[in-house]
Amino acid sequence: MSKRSGSGSNGAASKASVADVPSYDKQKDLLSSSTKGHFSLLKALHMADYITELNGFCGIMSVFSSLRYCLGDPADKANLYLALIFLPFGLFFDFMDGRVARWRKKSSMMGQELDSLADLISFGLAPACVAFSIGLRTTLDHILLAVFVLCGLTRLARFNVTANSGDIPKDASGKASYFEGTPIPTTLGLDALMAYWVSQGWVLDNVPLGVWFAGTALEMHPVAILFLAHGCLMCSKTLHVPKP
Repeated sequence: MSKRSGSGSNGAASKASVADVPSYDKQKDLLSSSTKGHFSLLKALHMADYITELNGFCGIMSVFSSLRYCLGDPADKANLYLALIFLPFGLFFDFMDGRVARWRKKSSMMGQELDSLADLISFGLAPACVAFSIGLRTTLDHILLAVFVLCGLTRLARFNVTANSGDIPKDASGKASYFEGTPIPTTLGLDALMAYWVSQGWVLDNVPLGVWFAGTALEMHPVAILFLAHGCLMCSKTLHVPKP
């Protein structure tokens, strides 16, 4: 998981944790409205920011793979496996961006924002799209999956607000001593579960536990409740997950 901030409750700490921030003013200048040049934004990004973009790329490609599966032959699960395989790579890049930030001693608020947005795609939207692809397609399923993604969005927004607020106790190195709520990358547990279902052929009409209230407005797949429960854990204020 990425180390993008010294405090806060995102699944990863931020690059803002780096004590020495020699290039922050340079980036701020490059991002200012007075800066000329079509590609000044690209020049403003640090190496760690580009690695964060790769995290977002993996999430987007997972979403596209899920869509390709929905448009193709349901018996061909290649795109479904691709959608799932991209997500661990997103976690790898989420972990590496913080390592690179600390190594190069470069940090920025923009990097923190990029990290949260990329995490929302890779660990929020993309898993929900995979769930839709494997068969969670009723109206109530959609609502529960939407709540799951919104819980991830809310958690990341809370992290951005509290990252440097000092509300969370810190250890001697200045890092937060615990995660407030489960980190959003823990949705990979749901991804692993869905990968197992796919390997067993438990998709579409064979989703585990079947369908509840079939033929009614409340028709749903009970496994969608797993996503709702995970979303609640992410947003929890009282659940403190110790950092390793």
